[in-house]
Amino acid sequence: MNAPSTVWQGAGRRIHMQEVGLRDGLQMEKTFVPTEDKIALCNALSVAGLSKIEVTSFTSPTAIPALKDAEVVMREITRSPGTVYTALVPNLRGAERAIESRTDELNLVMSVSATHNLANLRMTQEQSFAALAQVVALAQGANVAVNVSLSCVFGCPMDGDVAQADVFGWVQRFVDRGVRGITLCDTTGMAYPTQVHQLTAAARARWPGVEFTLHFHNTRGMGLANVLAAIDAGADRFDASLGGLGGCPYAPGASGNVCSEEIVHALALMGYDTGVDLAQLVAAAQQLPGFIGHDIPSQIAKAGPRLALHPVPADFEAIRERALAR
Repeated sequence: MNAPSTVWQGAGRRIHMQEVGLRDGLQMEKTFVPTEDKIALCNALSVAGLSKIEVTSFTSPTAIPALKDAEVVMREITRSPGTVYTALVPNLRGAERAIESRTDELNLVMSVSATHNLANLRMTQEQSFAALAQVVALAQGANVAVNVSLSCVFGCPMDGDVAQADVFGWVQRFVDRGVRGITLCDTTGMAYPTQVHQLTAAARARWPGVEFTLHFHNTRGMGLANVLAAIDAGADRFDASLGGLGGCPYAPGASGNVCSEEIVHALALMGYDTGVDLAQLVAAAQQLPGFIGHDIPSQIAKAGPRLALHPVPADFEAIRERALAR
C-alpha cells in the first residue's frame, strides 16, 4: 500500500503566499481604482505578511488603463523587509520602467500553448521567447531578479491539453538563460488535482534548484484542491488574489484566481505556517467592493473565519426556560 499523504497535517511547514490581486485582479476591472487606494491596499498587504506582492504591470497604459499609474504606485508604496515587490513586464521598455521604479523582481509571461500565445500576446512563441530573453539579459545586467510565468501549463481553452514535454521544454529554455523562478500557471482554470500533483512532482524532481510557484484559478471550483495537490507534491509557493479577483479574457465564464484569504484560512486550520495575518488580510479584502463597485467572490470576507462566532438570539433565555418547562 502507498503511505498515507501527510498533506492534511501541516505541522508548521512554511508555505509562501504571493499576492497577485493588485495586478491580475485589478487589470480585469472596469472601474479605475484611484492611485492612493492602490498604494494603501499594497501597504495593507505588506503589513499582513505576504511573501511577495505583484504590485502592478508596466504595460502600455492604452492596453491596460486600470494600471496606468504603475510608476507612481511602485515608487510610493511602503516596503516591508522580507517582502518581494514584483511587477509584470511585457517587453524591454516595460522592464526599463520597472527597474527605474525600484521593482525587486520582473515577472515575464508567455504561453506554452502556441494558439493561446498568439491570441493573447499577438506573437508566436519564438517571438515571445526572443523578446523575453532580451528582458532577462537586461535584468541580469541590472542585478534585478526575474520570474517567468508560463501560461496554460494545465490546459488551453482552444487547444485542450498541453503535453508535459512542451511545458518542460519551455522551462528548460528559460533555465538555460539563468532564470531561477518559474510559475506554472493554470491560466484558465483547467487544472485538476491528480494532474497538478504529477506535473509539480516531476518539475521539482527535474529542476531542484528552481523556485517553482503554482498559480491557480478557481474557474471550475478546484482551486483549493489543486493547491493541496501541489503541496502534497512538494510545492511551497502559491499565487493568490485578494478577494478572489481576476479572470482571463480567453476563458469564457472564467472566475478569478484562488482567493488569498480563503487559502490562508484553510492552510492555517491544517497547521501550515503562511506567515500571514488573516485578520489583516480579510480587512483588506473587505475594502475591495467599495473600490471596484461590486461584490467579490471571497467567502471568508463575507462569512468570516471558521470560529467567527455570533451572539445567541435575543430571546435565548426565554427559549431556554420554555425548553426546561416541558
